[in-house]
Amino acid sequence: MKNKDMNFEDAMDRLEDIVGILQNGKLSLDESLEIFEEGISLVRQCQKKLENAEGKVTLLIKNENGEMIEKPFYPESGE
Repeated sequence: MKNKDMNFEDAMDRLEDIVGILQNGKLSLDESLEIFEEGISLVRQCQKKLENAEGKVTLLIKNENGEMIEKPFYPESGE
């Protein structure tokens, strides 16, 4: 499976594998750089997925009439 086809959980699992491999220290410099670049690509992919998911999060709140309405959620502002 190519990295771009991975879901978030698989990408995070692969990142954990990459960290373990790099910490082991048994790779050549070229191999280490190659796997490091794969890790950076996965981090960017996960970051995009999180940003997309964050943009879809909404709050359900009751308006003054008691009706449930959706309101965008902005975690930075605490709304």
